Amino acid sequence: MSNRNIGIKDVAVAAGVSVTTVSHVLNDVAYARVSPETRDKVRTAAEELGYGPNRLAQALRTQRTGMLGLVSEDIATTPHAGRIILGADEAAKARGYNLMIINTSGSASLESRQADVGALLERRVDGILYATMYHRAVELPANLATVPSVLVDSVPTGGNITAVIPDEEGGARAAVGALLEAGHIRIGFLNNTDDVPATRQRLQAFRDMLDEAGLDGGAAPVESAVSEVHGGYEAAWRMLSREDRPTGLFCYNDRMAMGAYRAASELGLSIPGDLSVVGFDDQELIAANFNPGLTTVALPHYEMGAWATDHLIDAIEGKTDLALMALPPTILGCPLVRRDSVVAPRR
Repeated sequence: MSNRNIGIKDVAVAAGVSVTTVSHVLNDVAYARVSPETRDKVRTAAEELGYGPNRLAQALRTQRTGMLGLVSEDIATTPHAGRIILGADEAAKARGYNLMIINTSGSASLESRQADVGALLERRVDGILYATMYHRAVELPANLATVPSVLVDSVPTGGNITAVIPDEEGGARAAVGALLEAGHIRIGFLNNTDDVPATRQRLQAFRDMLDEAGLDGGAAPVESAVSEVHGGYEAAWRMLSREDRPTGLFCYNDRMAMGAYRAASELGLSIPGDLSVVGFDDQELIAANFNPGLTTVALPHYEMGAWATDHLIDAIEGKTDLALMALPPTILGCPLVRRDSVVAPRR
């Protein structure tokens, strides 16, 4: 029997179940009472026979296309977009959906972003993921509300929409905690200058952790600069040139940490012997290749993409109500990744 002649009845016979049961299993019907063993039998039979549901027939019946849209900022210039896309794509494929991606810019006008969303709607996507380049508040195009939608790494400036964001405070607490556990009591922070949630929340967590350790968080040295390598270099140079320079340094992100490594080297300071450093992001191909490897905090970009996709599909299939999840946003953890840039202070 050729694959193109295999139908749902053949799968039912092979699995020893009814056609209705096969339909419920392969279409993930929420209310179907089918045991895990029977589900496995049906899926195994379908796979062995090479049976796949007729997507056109499904679309006509359910009024769904099996396509999801993803609007992502600056795909070509930020590594974070790639991890979000990978998480979303793998989660979508696991549920039988495909992903259609549109690139936008963080500086794009509201009208331009509305046109991007409109392009996806014209292609009849079942739902849309809207991902920003970094955790921030975003004004959303009005047409995003016409289909189920989930924000990734952002929160709306107005209105209620389901969103998933990283635990900025928890990640910063883990970073500072690594320095405190190693015995550092003079700890500085290289912060970002942009007025975004991460800037405020990481700074507050830095100060709170020092206060809780019996140190004066309000008096701890903080230098702010552009959150790039050159900004980290300039801020670190100012901080490490002090007579009472810190022995531990928490950097807003891994790029600023790279600049701090350069400044420390030019000032004759060794890492981690003279200065322990912790970053934030765990950017692939950066943190692990520092010398020494950078202890840092991982942002859950892959996990946010997968979480958002799973919940978007649940909403599309009527298994959940996104409106009930809109406030507050869901927060995913930022785990500490230990490498070799933190040791006990010499003095």
